[in-house]
Order: sequence, then C-alpha cells, then structure tokens
Amino acid sequence: MKTLYRKRENTCSWNFLLKQMSLYIGFYFMLGCTGIPDEKSIESDISSKPNVLIILADDLGYGDLGAYNEQSLVPTPNLDTLALQGVKFVNAYCPIAVCSPSRYALMTGTYPWRSWNVSGVMRNYERSMMAPGQLTLPAMFKASGYTTAGFGKWHLGASFPTTDGKKPIGHGKFYDPDNGANIDLTGAVHDGPIDHGFEQWLGFSCASECWVLKDKTIIGAMQHDYYTVEKHPQAGKIKQIPMDSYLPMITKASQNFLKEKASKKGKPFFLYYAPYVPHVPLAVSKSFLGRTPAGAYGDYVHELDFYIGELLHTLDSLKLSDNTVVLFASDNGSAFRTTYQGMNASNAANKLPGHFRDTMGIYKAPASSSLSEKVHSPNGALRGIKSTAWEGGVRSPLIVRWPGHFPKGLTTAALFGMNDVMATLAPLTGYILKGGVTTDGMNLLPVFYGKGTKSRKSIVVQSGNNIYGLRNEKWKYIEMPLKEGGTYDELYNLEEDPSENHNLATVYPERLEQMKKELEQILQGQSTTVKTN
Repeated sequence: MKTLYRKRENTCSWNFLLKQMSLYIGFYFMLGCTGIPDEKSIESDISSKPNVLIILADDLGYGDLGAYNEQSLVPTPNLDTLALQGVKFVNAYCPIAVCSPSRYALMTGTYPWRSWNVSGVMRNYERSMMAPGQLTLPAMFKASGYTTAGFGKWHLGASFPTTDGKKPIGHGKFYDPDNGANIDLTGAVHDGPIDHGFEQWLGFSCASECWVLKDKTIIGAMQHDYYTVEKHPQAGKIKQIPMDSYLPMITKASQNFLKEKASKKGKPFFLYYAPYVPHVPLAVSKSFLGRTPAGAYGDYVHELDFYIGELLHTLDSLKLSDNTVVLFASDNGSAFRTTYQGMNASNAANKLPGHFRDTMGIYKAPASSSLSEKVHSPNGALRGIKSTAWEGGVRSPLIVRWPGHFPKGLTTAALFGMNDVMATLAPLTGYILKGGVTTDGMNLLPVFYGKGTKSRKSIVVQSGNNIYGLRNEKWKYIEMPLKEGGTYDELYNLEEDPSENHNLATVYPERLEQMKKELEQILQGQSTTVKTN
C-alpha cells in the first residue's frame, strides 16, 4: 500500500492543545454552513445496519498521533488520514487509566468499579469481570443479527481447564515460574470472548498467561521474554508465537475475516481489532526498528499505524468502507512520559527504567549525555502517564468515520467516554436499550453527526490504584491520597490549563465542593451526570 507521509515541523510548542481549543470553536461556527445531516437523515442511517470495526490500541498516548500533536516524532500517516476522513474527539476518555477496566467500560457501558474488580488490571486466570448474563458489546451486535469476531487482546478474564481439577498454577498473580503447568491443553476455555458475544476469536486472554486461543481452544503460547509456560509438560510441542509476529498475525486474521464477509455478502459484521501495541515489552519487528527518532517506542507506534493502514486498505479494496463505521481509540495513556533514540524501553517485566517522578507527578527522562536532542512526548502536553488519574493517563485519542454519513474532518470538543460506545452504536444495530442508555453510558450518536456537543456533562475517571476524579465540562477534580494517610484535593480548569499545572482547589471552594458531592453520588449509585441538550 502506498502511503503519503505528512511532513511536520518539530519546533517545540506545548500550547498545541490550547490552539486546538480555539480552532474547533471556530470550526463549529463554520459547520452551520456545511452538510451536517438533519434528523431525518440520521433516522434513515439507523435503519441501514452498517458494519462496525473497532480498533483499540494498547497504551497508546494522546500525543502519539500527528493528528493530535504537531510535535509528535512518530509518523502516523494512516491514523492521521483517518482523522481527516472522520470526526476527531479531543475530550474522549478511557476513562480508566489501565487495561482491563477500560476494556470492561467499552464492552459493557458500565464503570468497572461496579464489577467485582473494583480497581487495577486482571491477574492471571481470574474469572470474567462480566456478571453472568450481563450484556456486552459483541453480544448486542450478535443479538442484532451481526457476525461478530475479535482478534488480539481480551484481558477480561476466562476459566481455563486444568489436568488436576485445581486452579491454574499462577492464578491471581502476574508472574509465576511454574505458570500454567497444570493447564489442560485439550480442554475448552470458558467464560471468555466466545461466551460473551464473539462468534470468532483469535488472541490471548491475558498476555502474562501467554496462552493464545482460537475460539475456546488453546492453539499456542506467546514467546514472551519474561512470562513463560516452559514448565508445562507439553510446552515443547505447542506452537510458540514470537512477540514480533503477533501483530501481523492478528492483522492477517482480521483481513481474512473481512474477505470472507465480502465474499458471502450476508449479515453485517462487528470486528474488534485489539493489538497488544505499543504495550511493553516493545516487540518491534526488524523492518521497523530505527525508523523514527522516538526510539523503540516510536518505532512500535509507527508499526501499529502501518498495520492499521493495511486493515483499512483491505476495507477499501473489498468496497466495504462506505458501509462500515470505524472507531479508533486507546485503552489508556502511554506508560512513557518521554521517549528518544537509544532509550532502553523494552523491559519485559513491564517496569520502565530510566524515568522518575518529581513532586509534581511529571515523568521525565533522566539527565544523560547520550540523550538525543529530539525527545518525543507520547501523551503530548498532558500531565501524567498510564495508571494515573491525570489527563495523560485517562484521555484517549478517539476517531470515528463513516463516509458520507459522519462529517469529514470535524474536530469536536464533546465529552465522550468508552462507556458510551455501546449506547451510541446500539441505534445503528437496531438494538433497543432500556431508556436508550447503559448503566453508565448514553447515546451520543448525534455527536458523531456533528450535533449535540454538550450531551454529556460529566464523566468519572480513575487511576490504576483506586484514585478517583471527575471531569465536569471544563473542570477536573481529583481526590489525591497523602503518604501519611488522608487525602488532598486537586481542581483544574482544563480549558485554560490542559496540562494540569495549576491546582485551583483553594481558589474555587464552592466549585470543588460541588464536584466532590457529585462524584460521591455517582460512586454510591447510578450515574446522574448525563443529560441531553
């Protein structure tokens, strides 16, 4: 596929987000003279049942894409083009800063702290986060007559069979030297993707478990540098899948699924493409190593963009693009504050060397004579990284495209959460949700059409270690813990201070108390923060 790379100036400017704010305000004014569909057009679309492709990156930063950060050192031509072809959200949230919980929000339309897993990511072999009978995104599509398929990363729990009837060795841990030694490789895996709405699945349940599933069957194991299944008696006989071949493997499987659907021309499809990229360890293939000035991390993001381009090109070549809604997002912010050539970033144990946290919570590269003059900031101007409740941990790039239906090249300031995806897409599938909402998500489909920019007023955000916050219009509140016990408050005006540098908690005490009260009400019961225009 021929790709045109867009040249970007690399002059340093941390005011990029502020510039965007003024740009999309003007853009909305211009839209009054352009072709935004009216209600009748939207009603017609709702009856058409388009295909849906969701692309969920793993630990990709808000500032990695050129479309979001003019200072990015990583070429992302395919995602930048996607943004030009559709609607780009600048206020979209995971809204949880680690993998499993944010995927739960996407799959159920529910905040993860309402599940049994109140905080943090899933550990090895833990049961499903979904309650029995709980509606999921793929189950909704399946019930609406769609063919459903997923490729890549699940990380929402599953039940593995064992040879001794006991729990899998390593259960509840991230690492165990004897991991999975009693797994029954001939048995079926239950309560995983297939039991929660997917008709086809290829990928792992959890990277640290290593096992790769095709539907309910274990077909191989990830050849991870840190996690291992070598103590299993059949480890030498099962297929070992190198980390750097996993991305092309699931891309090829996704392309084959699309080709099959195009040849049969039957039911519409829902395809979930969930690469394990750019999550550490950075398993960059040899052909992409050294391609960017942002180090191995930048190379990995660039490689991800290439394979997303291959997938989108397949949609085009099969003439499926015009009737396919594409939604791209990341499950949380990047784990890196900065990346650069020569960095040692592929730590297999998921612990990042060479970074420290100062008193303001800002992560920086250490002073070093070997540090390149060119430094990439994966989360752009946003403060914090993966696992934090600051914007760098919870704000996600989000792009939606449906040619001829959603506006082309629109940037929207509308507030949107991953927990809104199910309720927003439900009308397009013909599925009727009670009241048009999920537990914590609402139908924001008008926003995809360039309408209803203030449909959602607030959204809860959460760190990986149980720190909660609330985004309410332009305001952001976080309840931060103290080392000696107790908490202190942080309040930011994100419209004026997107980098969260100026704590206004003592300046606006009434606003602070209002947001604290609202957050507490949501945490104690059902969401009360969503409202329509």
